[in-house]
Amino acid sequence: MESILSKYAKLLVHYCVELQPKERLYVRSTTLAEPLIREVYRHALRAGGIVELDIDFRGKNRIFLEESEQHQLEYISPVYQKAMEEFDAYIYIRAPFNLKEDAHVPKGKSGIRSKALKHLSDTYFKRTGTRELKRNLCQYPTQAAAQNAGMSLEEYEHFIYSACNLYDEDPQQAWLKRRKDQQKIVDLLNSRDTIHYKGEGIDIKFSTIGRTWINSDGQTNMPSGEVYTCPVEDSVNGVVHFSLPAVYMGHEVEGVTLWVKEGYVEKWEAKRGQEFMDRLLQTPGARRFGEAAIGTNYNINRFTKNILFDEKIGGTIHMALGQSYFQTGGKNQSAIHWDMIGDMKNGGAIFADNEKIYEDGKFIF
Repeated sequence: MESILSKYAKLLVHYCVELQPKERLYVRSTTLAEPLIREVYRHALRAGGIVELDIDFRGKNRIFLEESEQHQLEYISPVYQKAMEEFDAYIYIRAPFNLKEDAHVPKGKSGIRSKALKHLSDTYFKRTGTRELKRNLCQYPTQAAAQNAGMSLEEYEHFIYSACNLYDEDPQQAWLKRRKDQQKIVDLLNSRDTIHYKGEGIDIKFSTIGRTWINSDGQTNMPSGEVYTCPVEDSVNGVVHFSLPAVYMGHEVEGVTLWVKEGYVEKWEAKRGQEFMDRLLQTPGARRFGEAAIGTNYNINRFTKNILFDEKIGGTIHMALGQSYFQTGGKNQSAIHWDMIGDMKNGGAIFADNEKIYEDGKFIF
């Protein structure tokens, strides 16, 4: 029988980034993901691709930020630059050693590094938005991520593989079916102008005129299972409470409520993590929305403190402060993109042009 990691790699190479002969693939991960990297490498070569690997060891980024001087912080790897500007495909396999490792790195140095990388970050967003660069972000189960999710490593492995449909005989066909099912949702949403999220602590409206709802079907993220857009920047009005913790840069902020007028967050509060939130919302562009979305993956049925999974939880909505996705037509720019999630399974509803299309965590059309 084919191993689960071989099925995972085949899905990443052939479905997610659709690697073609002579296309260049950039694979980034850590040494912990070697078993999956090996299978991705094998299937990418079989597909006729040219593969470059970027593999981090434990503590690499922390050591770099602690020890580097300005000229080192500003240096850009020519391989990484070429990959972002010219390569055809990019697979980023998350496989953390320690999720808190970078929590206390020198902030001034982080800023210098972010500034040096900004032009490549902009290039990345533009090229992935059009799939000129076919990107996929995925997860390899590690002890740190399992512990953060409150699971044993074995439980976490099962959770990831189930969320990715890897227990199906043909995972690719499972994702093609999800694509077809979600297309009905985006077709409806793209025919409407105004969306209204309503639930416990949630009463927020926004316009999507001139914007596009996207069917997130596992190609960009694995797993996926969401539909998303960007609200017209000055159209968002109301109040929204996010019942699940908002995790960003290793910080957990709980009980977030935002009060919004004409697209601008005028007031905010958090039951825990207020100081971090106050600081982050001083970032230019951070007080406007770059995304509004609905999670549709019911195989993801628990909160794990990992946004790759949590934003797709079936029966939730999420909204992101900061950077827009260009492919949706969004225009907001920011150095952050902070997703925040609200549960809709207990009385939540979504209205499209005043018609109820969603109730108690599920679409009803």
